[in-house]
Amino acid sequence: MSPRHLALYDIVATPGVAADLSHIATPAKVKGYLPKDENALENTLTGADIIVIPAGVPRKPGMTRDDLFKINAGICRGLAEGIAQYSPKAFVLVISNPVNSTVPIFAEVLKKAGVFDPKRLFGVTTLDVVRASTFVAEVLDDLSLAPTVTVPVVGGHSGVTILPLLSQADPPLPSSISEKDIETLTKRIQFGGDEVVKAKDGAGSATLSMAQAGYQFANLIIEAIKGKKGIVTPSYVNLTADIAGGETVKKELGADVEYFSVPVELGPNGVEKIRPLGNLSDYEKGLVKAALPELETNIGNGVSFIANPKL
Repeated sequence: MSPRHLALYDIVATPGVAADLSHIATPAKVKGYLPKDENALENTLTGADIIVIPAGVPRKPGMTRDDLFKINAGICRGLAEGIAQYSPKAFVLVISNPVNSTVPIFAEVLKKAGVFDPKRLFGVTTLDVVRASTFVAEVLDDLSLAPTVTVPVVGGHSGVTILPLLSQADPPLPSSISEKDIETLTKRIQFGGDEVVKAKDGAGSATLSMAQAGYQFANLIIEAIKGKKGIVTPSYVNLTADIAGGETVKKELGADVEYFSVPVELGPNGVEKIRPLGNLSDYEKGLVKAALPELETNIGNGVSFIANPKL
């Protein structure tokens, strides 16, 4: 499967962006739509195999992901309603923050329409994985390793809900690394987005690194649809996407959470298997315990937003 059509939809600039992209030598025909165009959302979504959602406003200095939720939740709801109507069988890749809450928004809208398939809904947490690989390579003092370093990053996609399992890093961290250094590295991975927001001094948040991470995840989905086997990557999913695997993760966590970023094995129909978290260090077990209350609140915010139409 080589993408043959790329449709863009946004409130501004999409025709120009589409024209720019259309000059790249690919098999894809590119079209950009604005809300004022006739049947714009329908034309954008109809026939889509993969839908990537980066919609909404970026984070600015001082903004929390709760602040983002107030703005981006309504945007996501509208797009989810369009997907339910025009492309209910598409793979939906949600980048819009706060992912911990926006993925449940998409799920609840699709449930209401009777078209929810948990195997085809993904929260894109790949940027956390990319950061973990880069920062571990820095600790190993060899950035040439960054593309091949693997660190499972589980949990959610904000702050303390981001759980890098550094004990499972490959290649492993030096045995001489101190507990304090592991804590520092963990916090840098968890709050890497703040590092970019501060460095941009109010001019935006992570865009280029997010674009690369989003491309990386979307490409894995395309490869899985084409039949490539053995693709495993972390993603924030509804744990019913693989009931047996999801139940195993819940037992590992000691909590009945509905969503969690876990290593998932991809296939032509989306999530084939949810892999267990594996052995955690005592420090990582503490991170899980600290993350669960916030994650459950985030999930509840997304579910409530659709359950309560006044929001």
